[in-house]
Amino acid sequence: MSESASLINKNTSNNLLRRDVRFLGHILGEMLVHQGGNELFTIVEKIREMSKSLRAQYSPEMYAELKNTMNGLAPEIRYQVIRAFAIYFQLVNIAEQNHRIRRKRDYERTAGESVQPGSIEDSIRELKNLGISFAEVQEMIQGISLELVMTAHPTEATRRAVLDIHKRIANDVMELDNPNLTFREREQLREKLLGEVITLWQTDELRDRKPTVIDEVKYGLYYFDETLFDVLPQVYQELERCLHKYYPEESWYVPTFLKFGSWIGGDRDGNPSVTSKITWQTLTMHRNLVLKKYEEQLTGLMRHMSFSKNIVEVTKELLDSIEKDRSNVILPPDVVWRNEKEPYRIKVKYMIQKIRNTADPNVGEGQKYNNPSEFMEDLLVIERSLRNHYADFIADTYVRTIIRQVELFGFHLVTLDIRQHSKEHESAMTEILAKMSICPDYGALTEEQKIELLTGILNDPRPITSPYLHYTESTQECLDVYRVIRKAQQEFGRSCISSYLISMTQGASDLLEVLVFGKEAGLYQHEEDGSITCTLQSVPLFETIDDLHAAPEIMTTLFQIPAYRNSLNSTNHLQEIMLGYSDSNKDGGVITANWELRVALRSITAAAKPFGVKLKFFHGRGGALGRGGMPLNRSILAQPADTVGGGIKITEQGEVLSSRYSMKGIAYRSLEQATSALITSALWAKNPQINDAEQGWEEIMSRISEKAQQKYQDLIFRDPDFLTFFKETTPLPEIGELNIGSRPSKRKNSDRFEDLRAIPWVFAWTQSRYLLPAWYASGYGLNSFYQENPDNLKIMQDMYQHWSFFRSLIDNLQMALAKADLVIAKEYSSLIHDQGIAERIFNLIQDEYRQTSELILKITGQQEILDNVPVIQESIRLRNPYVDPLSYMQVGLLSELRSLREQGDADSLLREVLLTINGIAAGLRNTG
Repeated sequence: MSESASLINKNTSNNLLRRDVRFLGHILGEMLVHQGGNELFTIVEKIREMSKSLRAQYSPEMYAELKNTMNGLAPEIRYQVIRAFAIYFQLVNIAEQNHRIRRKRDYERTAGESVQPGSIEDSIRELKNLGISFAEVQEMIQGISLELVMTAHPTEATRRAVLDIHKRIANDVMELDNPNLTFREREQLREKLLGEVITLWQTDELRDRKPTVIDEVKYGLYYFDETLFDVLPQVYQELERCLHKYYPEESWYVPTFLKFGSWIGGDRDGNPSVTSKITWQTLTMHRNLVLKKYEEQLTGLMRHMSFSKNIVEVTKELLDSIEKDRSNVILPPDVVWRNEKEPYRIKVKYMIQKIRNTADPNVGEGQKYNNPSEFMEDLLVIERSLRNHYADFIADTYVRTIIRQVELFGFHLVTLDIRQHSKEHESAMTEILAKMSICPDYGALTEEQKIELLTGILNDPRPITSPYLHYTESTQECLDVYRVIRKAQQEFGRSCISSYLISMTQGASDLLEVLVFGKEAGLYQHEEDGSITCTLQSVPLFETIDDLHAAPEIMTTLFQIPAYRNSLNSTNHLQEIMLGYSDSNKDGGVITANWELRVALRSITAAAKPFGVKLKFFHGRGGALGRGGMPLNRSILAQPADTVGGGIKITEQGEVLSSRYSMKGIAYRSLEQATSALITSALWAKNPQINDAEQGWEEIMSRISEKAQQKYQDLIFRDPDFLTFFKETTPLPEIGELNIGSRPSKRKNSDRFEDLRAIPWVFAWTQSRYLLPAWYASGYGLNSFYQENPDNLKIMQDMYQHWSFFRSLIDNLQMALAKADLVIAKEYSSLIHDQGIAERIFNLIQDEYRQTSELILKITGQQEILDNVPVIQESIRLRNPYVDPLSYMQVGLLSELRSLREQGDADSLLREVLLTINGIAAGLRNTG
């Protein structure tokens, strides 16, 4: 496509987005008149226009008029105005998501032979152009691995009922692009959309109670039911298509490299609601859903299985399998397929019945599938028979899809990780060893003494627990978790649970404790030949800066212990290690966290190498910038290429789930880009780009990080007034009342900063428009190097141009600075009782913001922040005038609410505050 044609196409595409936003805006306006009369519509329009004007050109008079207008609203009108702005953002977000799908389709329709950047075909074509051989490509494809792990971290502020409405609106808006719609059909579609927006208006967006863990499990399963079960096989099919296209002389079948995991129902760290019974219920729900999906797939397959023995010759293998089913499986009379000339339909009917019987413990083994392999074998029988009479299209299109789904989802759907805090294990171990008179006070031992004792227990096949002893409730629950894991692996297959994550890992003993508990449940066993079989891996989670520093030594200590090293035989010498982005950022600031994580990746990899241990790094990224959030493909490419050989795991949290996986088109594009990034990363690892300057740059980054950490901790940890500023200038206390997660916002009932979880820390700063965790102290760190010598600016410019780590860091800072708004943030300073504290700390933050922005523009050579991503720059610019009124109203409501609470009055304003929180989250497209 020519440059001018590309520009015309881009402008046309953007016009369609503006059309959709304007269309939905008109419907929202019509709904406001319908529901609240002209008065409500007029007030909303007046506030909107004043906010836009104020953004275009600041005027003290306009500012005063806007504030007076909002302060003068009667409570019942104010409530509706807040909801109007919040719903506007929901509709804009829907339009933007639809537009992403439209852009991809437009590209594919108009590009001709061109290949979309970031696509799977783009990466495979690049391999071919570089002369990478079939054998090398095959090795790379077999070596890549990505597991995306859903978590129930409480950052999704949108209810499931609201998401369902969003999906219906999205489908209807997409239909507007249908050129075959008649005028009447278009009018009917508009009426339908108006009805959906009215439904949205009349649906409570706030939860009246905190969700239970099972609610959260259902929420996670929603994405498998709606999108992922179908989309994941499509990604594999596209990769195979591209491999066949560019390497046509070879036969390809891509091994499993991309799959999903989950923490939901398994993450008990700080959440007492996650019990062993809940974990078992979660696993049962996983199996029930995957069996339901297989039944749906087989029912759909029936429609394509009308092949008649009068015309084609099916295999004897197929006919024999039908006779075997007839002798074992009892079909209800209304299920039996009566046409004996259609053997495939007869076979599929038996398969459906066996799937239905699979979860029934009262049904005999021959009447159900006892494991996924038996189901797979029936599918392969059908496939071979189809190919025997040249029905390859049906075999490839339908049967192969189900085969791929069985490979990906088995009968467990998704691998569930278990997570618990290390102190919980230590407490239980102390009680158990004392009751058995093995050690009077395990918790008081030194680390060396713990390692020696635990290693001895692992080497001794005898148990250390007894069914005749009574344990405290917490210790009994600790033991029950491992017994449930053992039972689950026997019932659902070993893949249902394979990793046990240990929060706040601070020593080798933390991992050995998990193995000792596993040994008690039969998860760590001594075989007769002296070998060890271990079906549950201890996974350390290194979270703080100090933890990252200690990690290489901890892993070296572990790998030197034969009882631990032998446990890795079951994983082919692969050790999983999780790195926490949230707490390291909260602990040291964004520059230091990113740098220390990079250093840790390299140093831990080096520590494992002498032992022949491969590492799979699990990156605990959040959705927000302050918690390591970035597009999935960029998060993969951000890893040093030499640290991804054992595979990558990445958490997918909160609002990331709905933004990436609620619509099939966006889910596919996200996973396609991730696959492309994996292949690119594998290419980099195989052919490392030698950059002589990089070693010097790393030394520079180390100095910058040290200065940035000092500046960050001076404010966060060493300023005596900072905690007061944070708690009073943000809606932190109110966020805890939003009912968006089953887990408490603090690890303990404590007001200490150290006990505050990273999620509400980031969420609160986002609401108050500071976004402080995502950028603070960066400018000071960068400027410390710049001030040493003005020529150092050229070095940083080279780093930005030629070092992907530094470029990614600077671009993330740009995004954070663009979303932050210190003019609005200053409004929140009025909430602080001591205005001396408010002014002093705000000025500190403002000076750092200004310094960071100015230096980043010098480094990038841009005129304005985010000039490098004009689409996002424009989106933020257009959104801000609509977010601002919600922020102004939130400040006023917080002030009034807190004043009423001090007087002991009812929380009559809390609901409005929570609505502003939801609205701002939707407007900024970020919570935690």
